[in-house]
Amino acid sequence: MSARRTLSFLVILSALVFFPCLPEAKDLELTSRSALLMNMNTGEILYSHNADERLQPASIAKILTLYIVDEGIQQNDLGLSDTVKISRRAGRTGGSKMFLQAGSELPLMELLKGIAVVSANDASVAVAEHIAGSVEAFVTLMNKKARELGMFNSNFKNPNGLPAKGQFTTARDMMTLAYKYLQRFPEAIKLHSTRFYTYRNITQRNRNTLLVNYPNADGLKTGWVAAAGYHIIATAKRGNTRLIAVVMGAKTPAVRSREARNLLDRGFDIVNENQRQEG
Repeated sequence: MSARRTLSFLVILSALVFFPCLPEAKDLELTSRSALLMNMNTGEILYSHNADERLQPASIAKILTLYIVDEGIQQNDLGLSDTVKISRRAGRTGGSKMFLQAGSELPLMELLKGIAVVSANDASVAVAEHIAGSVEAFVTLMNKKARELGMFNSNFKNPNGLPAKGQFTTARDMMTLAYKYLQRFPEAIKLHSTRFYTYRNITQRNRNTLLVNYPNADGLKTGWVAAAGYHIIATAKRGNTRLIAVVMGAKTPAVRSREARNLLDRGFDIVNENQRQEG
């Protein structure tokens, strides 16, 4: 079997193993390039649209960075109070940032807040260097971890999702990541649901507007790059039911939020209807 056919087989197999139901809903029209909706309680996929289309991940790639950090903490290889020294490379990183100063030192926990709440690219670089010694070595860890998690249709080039040639992922792979991230590190939702973060007297807001305008939304991460559009991994919990929605390639932030809300609404309707029928 060729390498390409083997990879295709693994992608299909991983979808069947982790997500046992893959309907393509026809009655919920979205304009985003791809989308996926899951009932996290059961692993059931409630909606799927172009879930295997490759797109640049933008800042939702930071969930994988956070997964690696949280795994290190869980295994006692890292500590939230560990001191991280900020390199010149980290300090010069552009895009969304927490305005780190090269040469400064701060606790790892502070950097995690910056990554989770305000999508700090500079903090992602600082964390990557702290863990692996260099961004390049950390990216190797990212791709290894992605394969371990079952993300067979992704390739990462940096720890923050900034545009890079050859960097891509899919809605299905991001759902795999989000599902396993929340399953293994449920306490992470506390950071992702934080609406504002202040560092060096600069207060920034979380770009996930669902935290404000969607009932019970408490995460997870937004992203944007010009080549792909606006992304979001959104999650909300009602009663004992947690849903995860992935929307990728929306044309505007408003479309991204609206379509994530529509997916979550539909998902809770489906769950409620199933519960009524079972009752």
